[in-house]
Amino acid sequence: MDFTDLYINGQWTPGAEGTRFDVLNPATEEVLASVASAEIADADAALDAAEAAMADWAARTPRQRSEVLRKAWELMTARLDHFARLITLENGKAGVDARGEAAYAAEFFRWFAEEAVRADGLITHAPASGARIMVQHKPAGLAVLVTPWNYPAAMGTRKIAPALAAGCGVVIKPASETPLTMLALMPLLEEAGVPSGLVNVLPSKRTGALVDHMLHDPRVRVVSFTGSTGVGRKLLHSAADQVLKPAMELGGNAPCVVFEDADIETAVEGTMLAKMRNLGEACTAANRIYVHADIAEAFTRRLAEEMGKLKLGDGTDPSVDVGPLVNAETRDKVAHFVEDAVAKGAKIECGGQLPDGTGFFYPPTVLSGVPETAECVHDEIFGPVAAIQSFTDQEDVIRRANDTEYGLVAYVFTEDMKRGLQVCERLDYGMVGLNRGLVSDPAAPFGGTKQSGLGREGGHEGMLEFMETQYISASW
Repeated sequence: MDFTDLYINGQWTPGAEGTRFDVLNPATEEVLASVASAEIADADAALDAAEAAMADWAARTPRQRSEVLRKAWELMTARLDHFARLITLENGKAGVDARGEAAYAAEFFRWFAEEAVRADGLITHAPASGARIMVQHKPAGLAVLVTPWNYPAAMGTRKIAPALAAGCGVVIKPASETPLTMLALMPLLEEAGVPSGLVNVLPSKRTGALVDHMLHDPRVRVVSFTGSTGVGRKLLHSAADQVLKPAMELGGNAPCVVFEDADIETAVEGTMLAKMRNLGEACTAANRIYVHADIAEAFTRRLAEEMGKLKLGDGTDPSVDVGPLVNAETRDKVAHFVEDAVAKGAKIECGGQLPDGTGFFYPPTVLSGVPETAECVHDEIFGPVAAIQSFTDQEDVIRRANDTEYGLVAYVFTEDMKRGLQVCERLDYGMVGLNRGLVSDPAAPFGGTKQSGLGREGGHEGMLEFMETQYISASW
């Protein structure tokens, strides 16, 4: 691996203390690379660099910033295969899935290249005082970005692109399981014209201490985090000390509701996408699948048939559909959820057995008759397990779907558009897929309600998370 040191001020450095950690290939359990581990002094150096670079970057015209982001999209789009292979090696996802992530990640540069010139303000006449109200949006300041391992490229570009579009400098802390993709992106950003110091990358095994230190630096004004709700709560406590702008994309427990009038093939296809995209290692993954009793048997049979066709193996093999989970802990947690559900009365329709050999593999699995007491109903499975429950009453299924502290995404399948939209409006979720198993789109505001987060990523809102609104009162 070419880029395994810290990236600070446009330079590769082993870090203040020279400590390193290993990154594993989850398919083989072999060491891919030894990566530099950032310490507190490195965080200070990165913030110094970002502060210095931001002064010039924020002063550039929106069009100048836009052109750099557009160039980044062009360069990344030309190198999708390179990034896809790197994603597969460190994350494990199959080649098709990895290439899809790389394309999705690149698209954030294009979208925010277009949004960079659209931080529209306002001039109006105050009705009572007669003064002019002038409103503009300004860069908020330095941003600390903390990303998870499940999307090594996209979770970074989804934060970097809007921050740069807004005029901010950033320090990004990638997950220690998957730092290589983000490090490999830095030469591309250099080539696109991103100034040295504007984007800094700090892999580290001391994530908590490192991020907490940066969040208490008075120069930092934004923290953007994607990850578990538990960690998000801790970061919010730290952010409160400096009253930082928080953008939090946290956990989910997505319901997928299939009504009796749904087209079964459309529902199965959509559920497969909602469940198996990224091997189920996504906060948007369908976690609780509620199917009307009238079609539950037919739906379950078709879903098990399709899940059973998926080929499990090393994602570098182009014939493989499903790669390994990211680490042993994740695999073991998925296996526990299945064992718990079966012990409480669920039936295995396909999969459900740990394969022999190396690698953190778990087969695509369908469970029917999953009881409400099963742990997987109340926690994120984060793996390739479809947990099916039945329902007969619309009011009841809406209640059950909303009965969670999470509110990220839900899915609804019905041929009755009026009912579909009525149900969508009653679901307490930031996003809903109506007859679609995929909601993520750079042009749409991604985010949840309740304990699934604060703020939005993507869409026009994504850039505003890195800006402050300023109002000027004037008379002329």
